[in-house]
Amino acid sequence: MILGQVAGKVYVMQLSNFLLLLILCRCDARSRIDGSSKLVDNGETLVSDGEQFAMGFFSDDAGLHKYVGIWYNKLNPRTVVWVANRDIPIRASRQKKENISVVVEDGNLKVLNSISRKNYFSTGLVDSNSISRAELLDTGNLVLVDKSGTKMWQSFQNPTDTFLQGMKMESLELTSWDGSGSGNRKYKFQLPRDSKNYVIVEIKNGVSKIHWKGSVQGYAKSPAYEPFRFSEMPAYVTSFLSNYSGEAKGKSFKYTGFFEDARLLMNSSGKVQFYSWDKERGWSLLWSAPKDICDEFRKCGKFEICNSNERPVCRCLPGFKSDDPEDYGEGEFSGGCSRISTSSCKEDTFVDLSSMEFSNPEWPDTTIKTSENCRRHCLGNCSCQAYTYYDNEGCWFWGLKLNNLQEDYTGGFNLSIRIPRIKVGTQGPLNTTMTSSRNLRPLVISISLILGVMVLCGIGYIIYLNKRVARSEEAREIVLGMPMEYLPHRDSSDEDLITEDDKKRIDVPFFSLNRILVATENFSNASKLGRGGFGPVYKGKFLGGIDMAVKRLSSNSGQGVEEFKTEVMLIAKLQHRNLVRLLGYCVERNEKILLYEYMPNKSLDTFLFDHAFCRILDWRIRFEIILGIARGLLYLHQDSRLRIIHRDLKTSNILLDEEMNAKISDFGLARIVEGKNTEANTNKVVGTYGYMSPEYALEGLFSIKSDVFAFGVVLLEIISGRRNMEFFEDVNLIGYVWRLWMKDRALDVMDQTIVESCDEKEVIKCVNVALLCVQEDPAERPVMSNVVFMLGGESMTLPRPNQPALISRRNSAGPSTSSSSSKLYSISNNGLTITQQVGR
Repeated sequence: MILGQVAGKVYVMQLSNFLLLLILCRCDARSRIDGSSKLVDNGETLVSDGEQFAMGFFSDDAGLHKYVGIWYNKLNPRTVVWVANRDIPIRASRQKKENISVVVEDGNLKVLNSISRKNYFSTGLVDSNSISRAELLDTGNLVLVDKSGTKMWQSFQNPTDTFLQGMKMESLELTSWDGSGSGNRKYKFQLPRDSKNYVIVEIKNGVSKIHWKGSVQGYAKSPAYEPFRFSEMPAYVTSFLSNYSGEAKGKSFKYTGFFEDARLLMNSSGKVQFYSWDKERGWSLLWSAPKDICDEFRKCGKFEICNSNERPVCRCLPGFKSDDPEDYGEGEFSGGCSRISTSSCKEDTFVDLSSMEFSNPEWPDTTIKTSENCRRHCLGNCSCQAYTYYDNEGCWFWGLKLNNLQEDYTGGFNLSIRIPRIKVGTQGPLNTTMTSSRNLRPLVISISLILGVMVLCGIGYIIYLNKRVARSEEAREIVLGMPMEYLPHRDSSDEDLITEDDKKRIDVPFFSLNRILVATENFSNASKLGRGGFGPVYKGKFLGGIDMAVKRLSSNSGQGVEEFKTEVMLIAKLQHRNLVRLLGYCVERNEKILLYEYMPNKSLDTFLFDHAFCRILDWRIRFEIILGIARGLLYLHQDSRLRIIHRDLKTSNILLDEEMNAKISDFGLARIVEGKNTEANTNKVVGTYGYMSPEYALEGLFSIKSDVFAFGVVLLEIISGRRNMEFFEDVNLIGYVWRLWMKDRALDVMDQTIVESCDEKEVIKCVNVALLCVQEDPAERPVMSNVVFMLGGESMTLPRPNQPALISRRNSAGPSTSSSSSKLYSISNNGLTITQQVGR
């Protein structure tokens, strides 16, 4: 009996101790502090009553600094949502020595050094003696309340970089933080006063600018502007920011209630991100902005297209030129573009761009109900630079403020850009005719100039005489037909240029280097047109207003004296409408320079492989270009005084004049084949991978059939708008076309921009000819006279091609097999001209 009583007492005592322990533990996990308590860094935290959030000391990733913050109590890893002292971090090595704690003192919440009295954080209330306690709520809100329970300060009204449910963004701002002790605040997310758009503001050197702008759904907006809101935010984000609730179809709803735990973060990289917590996956990123570099506010200037997949990301619209070309070298914000002036804006046309995003129109017109009427209205107004037609809502026009252009934008719209007309023979949609107004324009200009000279006759006459004297002196610098062996200056780099075999006169002018420097503004970036395989090309403005393309051979270009001499002597003897004309040359100091006729539309590849410019090349223009290249090659192989093999035919070496006529250029690698010979060999293989025939690449054997092979590749690229070096699964363009040909689906290779304008029979005929040109056996390839005949023939039966060469990618993991794929050479993914030594 006694033993039973003793056992009962022991049981009661153990139960009491257990309950006391539970009470003590629960009390330790307190949610508030007051004047008689404090929070120190000994692992202790404040925990909200529902155990949703915790507050305490934590270290940065490097362990160098400590902060006081609030985080989700039960989530792993720790997710901090508010930091008290992020601008004044506590050095971790000294924190315990200095006895730093969180206290309620003088009516304020402080992070305080009790010894030195250094204040790392304070709520900053003035008349706050009635404050009784600080409390952490289950919403994550830290509040200071007085004795009556009134909130005198709360963290929800003083956020750092995180927005939580229960806040209202209209009067707040989030400031980014990189988690370091630098206190760096580079980005701010806010809703500016009297604005309907949230913005991210970037701060650099004390200067603020808009980094991103997002429209707020739910506000009343004009229907005309509705489709063109830039960076529209999802409804659940905007409602989350405003703690919005309402009714839909008679049922009440609250977007914020969709998420058990959600937060919005302004991160240090300039992105605002919306996260939702999932018990299985953790934090899920539902939305982020800006989504890419083109989503940034006005990343590019006016009349510039932004494409985040290209470098530089900004480029001018068709028909426009850069106001500051040097901006493109940095890949940064550009100064914008201006329209290329033309003689009469009434003769302009439009190029249509699809899937575009853009800024709000400068002036809408809801009375216009068809796209054709939009076009006519804009064409009749010279200040109208672009327009779009939106369903039955009317037209929207732009004059000087077409900004925020994005290409390949999901859910984008069609946009029509005003450009000058391009003359192409007598056919095609871009054909133009002379009008009486155009004939009167030169007369009006002439009369104006004459009147101006008469008004300023005295001063004008003196200036005129001075200019005539200066022009006469400059003209003496040009020596027509000057022999290469009597050049005025030579140095060690030019010694090999002069030989007994070269004693012949060159039928083009010699230009002094000084004259070229003046014409190109000292080879400035503003005059630079591009860069070829052997060096940069500049636009030169010479005496009399003549424009020339100045090809400056770089010292490490690979084209030495021999190639330069070849190009000068070859082109000087060639005269054909489909070959570029050589207008002059210069060999002075260490410079070797060639001057060509200026081609305003640059090279074929700039149009062919550009998403916007390729739309200008309809099928009729492309077919005329194909015929022009074929006639140019026929002249080189058969009709010229010398039989010439080009050896580097490719789209970048096909130049286009103002009427889009094709002209073959760049004869630095060309070779003369003597007599009636049609082939030769070399132990120095030069050319561009993707266009080189297999017998030339592997054996050094070149012939006119090598040019035929390159023509076939160019022909396929013109039809498809794709490069031969692109791969379609395991084959290049040639192999891809061959597969379609064998399945009677040759039309599938066609560029989608020419589907409406093409002649299907002509396209199939061109594909057939191209496949004949790229056959592996040179003997089976046609000569250019037959190619021209087949392309120009109306109703002739063409031979059926055999399987072409070089159709599959070589397996780089091991040696080639003995199959046909063993003949493949290594393929580079660029279009650079190469020189490769091959043993003979």
